[in-house]
Amino acid sequence: MAGRRLRRVLGHLAPHGASEEAEPPRQAGQEVGPWPAREEDDGTCGASEGYPMWESLVDLWSDRAAQQYLRAGCAVCPKHRVGNYAGLPGEAGFEKVFRYNTIAASGRPSPLTEAPPADGFSYEFGGRQRRPDDYLDEWDATALLIARDGRILSEHYRHERTADMRFTSWSMAKSVTSLLLGICIDRGLIASLDDTAETYVPEFRGTELGSCTLRNLSNMSSGVEVTHERDNPTIYPCAFWGPGSDIKRVVAGWQLRREPQGQTFNYTELCPITVGAVIREVTGGTMSELAEEALWGPLGAEAEASWCTDSTGSEYNCVNFSCRLRDWARLGRLIAQRGEMEGRRIVSEAWIDEITSWGESDGQVRHGTPPLPGGSALNDLSE
Repeated sequence: MAGRRLRRVLGHLAPHGASEEAEPPRQAGQEVGPWPAREEDDGTCGASEGYPMWESLVDLWSDRAAQQYLRAGCAVCPKHRVGNYAGLPGEAGFEKVFRYNTIAASGRPSPLTEAPPADGFSYEFGGRQRRPDDYLDEWDATALLIARDGRILSEHYRHERTADMRFTSWSMAKSVTSLLLGICIDRGLIASLDDTAETYVPEFRGTELGSCTLRNLSNMSSGVEVTHERDNPTIYPCAFWGPGSDIKRVVAGWQLRREPQGQTFNYTELCPITVGAVIREVTGGTMSELAEEALWGPLGAEAEASWCTDSTGSEYNCVNFSCRLRDWARLGRLIAQRGEMEGRRIVSEAWIDEITSWGESDGQVRHGTPPLPGGSALNDLSE
């Protein structure tokens, strides 16, 4: 019964002009094939083919293919993993395929001084001394930067990536969302973290996600019936890259509940995109506009950033905030310095305390708390 009800909900959420089994977009004269096979990995991550990337949504083919490309693309499409997710502005695959807003650089970049240790940077792990190259060799990352107190201790780029390229965030965008939420609370645009989403977004009144508090949404404890692996192939095309994608429509239309809110951690993109809708509503603009004015500028970011959006221009804020590696380091420094950068307060210490500690209302997300039975593997805090 629950499965049939869920299928009805998913069909209802299909983008306007599309059905649950909708055909993917096509270019003139181009046929779209079946679910693509796993690419052969020659061990070069696409170097042997010049780091290929997506050029259009046709490359995604269908909802079933999107499950691979958008959720497990690095494993299924190893030759695309570099070109798709890191590149010069407007030239990486994700920026060629997806809509995005831009966030202007600061007029006064905050200092980051190159200060590598005289004998090179090293660290201990697994009972032996290691160097950054050891990590890069083991994990085949595109880049790695290690900084502390405004000093760059180590900076490395691989696979023909360079310091002037943007690197997409995946779920680190959720941390950017958290900072913007704190700024809204600091400014009095949101009265309390314990207010519900529907308090601020009229379209969410009487809906399951709308009834959730911003605290429970931020803690991934909405209680709605959703599973990360199972439902992303519906959420992504309907709320992000599909024709007529609309975040508000997806949030308002997700009307199945598993349990009361605030009980169990259950990782899902629905929680942060609901919070993002609240942020846009209370500011009267996009999250990118708020980030530019209240975060990126005061932070002293050295370069423009981007954030992918749905068809309405609303940021799909659970993923795909993209910027230079040094600006990612500046964001990390902001948190380490408890919301302050170069003597300027950007987000309150009270908010930093809120997001880095557990209170009486956050027990379900304490380390070691049992995850949701039968839920996402991402819920397993022991891993």
